[in-house]
Amino acid sequence: MKTDTLFYELFKNFPSIFFELIGKPDTDVSSYQFTSPEVKQKAFRFDGLFLPIDEATDKPIYFVEVQFQKQKKFYSRLFSEIFLYFYQYEPPSEDWYVVIIYRRRSTEAECHPRYQNLLSNHVQRIYLDEIGNLGEQSLGFGIIQLVVESPNQAGDFARQLIAKTTTDLADVNLQQQVLELIETIVLYKFPNLSREDIEAMLGLSELKQTRVYQEAKEEGREEGREEATLKTKLAMIPKLRQLDLTAEEIAEFLELDLEIVQQHL
Repeated sequence: MKTDTLFYELFKNFPSIFFELIGKPDTDVSSYQFTSPEVKQKAFRFDGLFLPIDEATDKPIYFVEVQFQKQKKFYSRLFSEIFLYFYQYEPPSEDWYVVIIYRRRSTEAECHPRYQNLLSNHVQRIYLDEIGNLGEQSLGFGIIQLVVESPNQAGDFARQLIAKTTTDLADVNLQQQVLELIETIVLYKFPNLSREDIEAMLGLSELKQTRVYQEAKEEGREEGREEATLKTKLAMIPKLRQLDLTAEEIAEFLELDLEIVQQHL
């Protein structure tokens, strides 16, 4: 699993960590959706994109790029992608920012002077090796720090995060998601170890056998089944419409709220 994939999963499942990282922890994360759109022609793909869900123009777009290796012409490619995205998708937002996550300053490529205005006004650079002890204070920062932690320190640091997760998070389902993410990150650092080995190393084997954890896991499975059922029903709406059924009849047949049916007609 690539590092940018880890960050994609992190921000997709825990978007509040991203806004905490850029110094805007009070942002309403429910007003954004996190995607990884492809820009056609050159097959560019962003590492991530926080796009406002509604059509409000006052909420900025946040592009996310993870750069752990120095890449020549990085800024030329990045700004080309962004403006090609604007041309193809025409998002309503009036403003936009790029958040670039570097492992350290030495991995940043030189930026051509012609991009300095964009760099000054639209780009925020974050160097993970300069986060310092924020990883000990914040669970979100700690998970990000775990991604770049050396294998020698990763086990001990992961166990600290696990302890912090079980004490700081009251929501058992959220606890389970965070613990699984921590386990996945450590597994990425030790590709020669099995998941069972990682569980034993982190002390997760006993935790996963507790009744509370098992109930949360089963609840998560049930939510997954319900989500799959909903997707199937939503896919049926236009087909039922072709049979000249009214929105009210479709809602009754699929056992959905009328408003949901109307949104998908």
